[in-house]
Amino acid sequence: MLEPTIDGLNIHDGGIYVDVTFGGGGHSREILRRLNGEGRKEKGECTKQLYSFDQDIDAYQNKIDDPRWQFVRGNFRYLSNFMDYYGVDAIDGLIADLGVSFHHFDEAERGFSFRFDGPLDMRMNQRGGQTAADIINTYDEQRLANVLYLYGELKNSRALARRLVQMRNKEAITTTGQLASLTGDKKEMTKVFQALRIEVNDELGALREMLMAAKDLLRPGGRIAVLTYHSLEDRIVKNFLRSGNLEGETEKDFYGNILTPFKVIEKGRMADENEVEHNPRARSAKLRIAEKI
Repeated sequence: MLEPTIDGLNIHDGGIYVDVTFGGGGHSREILRRLNGEGRKEKGECTKQLYSFDQDIDAYQNKIDDPRWQFVRGNFRYLSNFMDYYGVDAIDGLIADLGVSFHHFDEAERGFSFRFDGPLDMRMNQRGGQTAADIINTYDEQRLANVLYLYGELKNSRALARRLVQMRNKEAITTTGQLASLTGDKKEMTKVFQALRIEVNDELGALREMLMAAKDLLRPGGRIAVLTYHSLEDRIVKNFLRSGNLEGETEKDFYGNILTPFKVIEKGRMADENEVEHNPRARSAKLRIAEKI
C-alpha cells in the first residue's frame, strides 16, 4: 500500500518527515523522491528532512545515500527524545508500518517464524532484553496464560499455558521447533508466536508512547499515516486518531461535536486484490491517516 500511504502524508517541499519503521526503506525512499530538490539549507549546509527509525541494526544495510536523510537506530517509543536530540521541535508528517519485516520471518536465527527451527529469540533489538525463550521458561502459568490471551487472543490460553509448563518441566524450551510442537493447528500457532513477539518487544506499549509523542510533534496540517496488521494495534490507533488520547474517550462541545486534535482522513482502508497479489502480507493491512488540526 505504498502509494495510498505516501499520498496520505500530503508531502510538500521544505517539510520534515519521520518514518518510524524504516525496515527495507521503501517508504523512506518514496518520501525523499517526492520531496524533490536538495533540501533546506542552513548555514550553507543541507539540513535533514527525513528521519528514519529502526531498532534493528540490520536495517542499516538498506541505508540511503542522500544528505536529507538521517538514520536513527532506536525504538520509536523514544521519538520525542531523538527529535529533541536532533533539534527538531515540529514535523510535517509521520509514517508507521507496524508489520514485521519479511527478513525477520526468513531468518531462522531470529526466531520469529515456526517455518524454520531456530533459537527462540524474537527480539527486534538484539542488543539486550528478554527473549521468547526467557518468557516461556520463567513466567508462571497464570502469566503465560495472560500473555497468550491478551496478545494472541487465544480463548484456550489457560490450556496452552498449562501444556507449556508441562513441556518445560521435562526440558527447557529454547527453539521454535519445540514451541511449534505445542499444537498442530497452524492458525493457533501463529497466534502463539504473535503473542510472544508482542510481549518480548512490548510492541503495544511502544506504540502508545510513539502516538502520544507524534501528537505533540505534528504541526497543524501535519499528517500521521499508520499501517496496522492485527486487531490489537489497530484498535489502539483507531481510538487514538478519533479521540486524541490513548483511552479512546471523547469529549464533545456544546453542539455535540467531538473535540479532538485530529481530522481523520482515512478510516481503515484495506489493500485491493492487485496489491495483495504483489504483497500477500497486505491482505491483513489497514491504513489509517489523520491530520493535525
